[in-house]
Amino acid sequence: MELGIIIGHEREDFEYAKNHGLKFLEICHNIGNDCPALLARADEMNAYIKEYGVKIGSVGRWGTDKIDENGNLIEEELQNSYILIDFCEKVGCTVFNTGVNYVEGLSAYENVTAAINYLQKLVDYGRDKGVRIATYNCDWNNFVRCPYYWKLIHGHIKELGIKYDPTHCINSGSGDYLGEMKEWGDRFYHVHLKGTINVNGDHVDDPPAGMDMINWGAFMGILYKKHYNGTLAIEPHSGTWKGELGEFGVQYTIDCMKKLIF
Repeated sequence: MELGIIIGHEREDFEYAKNHGLKFLEICHNIGNDCPALLARADEMNAYIKEYGVKIGSVGRWGTDKIDENGNLIEEELQNSYILIDFCEKVGCTVFNTGVNYVEGLSAYENVTAAINYLQKLVDYGRDKGVRIATYNCDWNNFVRCPYYWKLIHGHIKELGIKYDPTHCINSGSGDYLGEMKEWGDRFYHVHLKGTINVNGDHVDDPPAGMDMINWGAFMGILYKKHYNGTLAIEPHSGTWKGELGEFGVQYTIDCMKKLIF
């Protein structure tokens, strides 16, 4: 497994990762970000990759609508996804993460069918480019985030993977992240490392991984059981952990996780 971080994609970000002994950056090119502009910077990214020896481990797009109110694919966003897959190919990134919005005016069957249509197109497009597609298990404009829908959608699209973050299971799901891993860990293509603390059902904070309520030893143990050999991306997320405290938190997670990586 390789340890990296969710961060920007400027020269200083590649330098930051190198100085911290990290192997990759994750780019989250979310709603509102220009996809053709990122593709236009692929050669620049490749120069940074070569200079610093830090690769791009995954690219993701969160928050956008893929399906309109009638259940049709939104062509502009489909093309944006294709563009980001093209970017992945050009910079040697093998995982693209995405989600699918739930349309309230449609039946569950129609939503699942629309999601399969969209995701199958991405899987087919990425196959010859060496880019695998994963759905993120976050609820940000995405319903393909739990075993119920994985059985329907991933069960149908055999090549479709999962980008997994245990905090989403804890904060907006069943809470049984180890159970989800036991059942679906063999479909993980990418993993986020982010901590969370809940007390009496109330969310308190998202401190650095290793300083929270998640059993990271058991988490990693199941990844080894599932023969996971992919990317682990540190995700600085909390408004508490900024500045010098934030830097301490990143280094704490690096030190903690390196003890668990073979």
